[in-house]
Amino acid sequence: MIMQPFVIGDLVARIPIIQGGMGVGVSRSKLAGAVAREGGIGIISTAQIGYDEPDFNKHQIESNLSAVKKHIRLAKEIAQGGIVGVNIMMATKQYDKYVKAACEGGADVIISGAGLPVSLPELVKGFKTKIAPIVSSIKAAAVILKMWDRKYNTTADFLVIEGPRAGGHLGFTKEQLDHIDELDYDTEIKGIIECKKEYEEKYNRKIPVVIGGGIYDQEDIKHALELGADGVQIATRFVVTEECDASEAYKRAYLEAKEEDIKIVISPVGMPGRAIINPFLKTVKQGRIPVTKCFNCLEHCNPKETPYCITTALINAVEGNLADGLIFCGDNVHRLKEMTTVKALFEELVF
Repeated sequence: MIMQPFVIGDLVARIPIIQGGMGVGVSRSKLAGAVAREGGIGIISTAQIGYDEPDFNKHQIESNLSAVKKHIRLAKEIAQGGIVGVNIMMATKQYDKYVKAACEGGADVIISGAGLPVSLPELVKGFKTKIAPIVSSIKAAAVILKMWDRKYNTTADFLVIEGPRAGGHLGFTKEQLDHIDELDYDTEIKGIIECKKEYEEKYNRKIPVVIGGGIYDQEDIKHALELGADGVQIATRFVVTEECDASEAYKRAYLEAKEEDIKIVISPVGMPGRAIINPFLKTVKQGRIPVTKCFNCLEHCNPKETPYCITTALINAVEGNLADGLIFCGDNVHRLKEMTTVKALFEELVF
């Protein structure tokens, strides 16, 4: 088996590897640009992307929208013609403004999850930006493809299937994640791939599929391709590269994590996620950490009730204050043993 280029309409990535979007601040222009330069697709996370902009504390959304365009531009300078996109969570406050900013900034692709991005086709009208929903079930794929077809007479440019071994917020119940080894997820993947064929026929175009969640080495990539995928999404492995935008302390946390340190936690917005247990999460377990300032990040977050501020926790982590930070990770983080570079990682993974 030889890796084939990943083709999305008129866009062609030489290597069928998409680097997953990681926020806050873990995948910005440096990482995404380096991945795109190597022939993959580099993805910038827009989640509180402007956290280090001068006016962020007073004007979060304006700072973020400006930073979206800035980091796309910087990534494209690094990419030397490679494909650069963004990940925008549907749960983001003022979601439509982030999509518009990404399109205006020249994003080649927008990947969107954490909810069903129903309005995405309408928001990208007039731009060449390709769009992909993140789905974790046949049901989610069927709903979003049907809605886009009926409401906008269009379909997805590609699909990202995110499995239960991914990091960050996950599209599964805690019960499912607690019994992950009992999930027959390969069958679900095949079902999603089957589901999109109806729309490929209707719109007379291929809808490539990307599989993410627990993709670590060549064997995992080969397995995904054998299931019928056209490419893979990898995130955790890119954290311990020199080009990753996170702090060195954040990267060390990945390298030092043991298998027993990785747990499923419930985020302030009620979604399960995979993270590294550290002093911060132990403090959270003892009781609520009062929120003194709201950063206007997610739609379904009530500062008066949330157990802690997820923006503060994620910014602390990416900046290296791990004792007060939340460290999301993929299921395979304990397998990481050394720092590398994006180029070296591609050389290891490509076949």
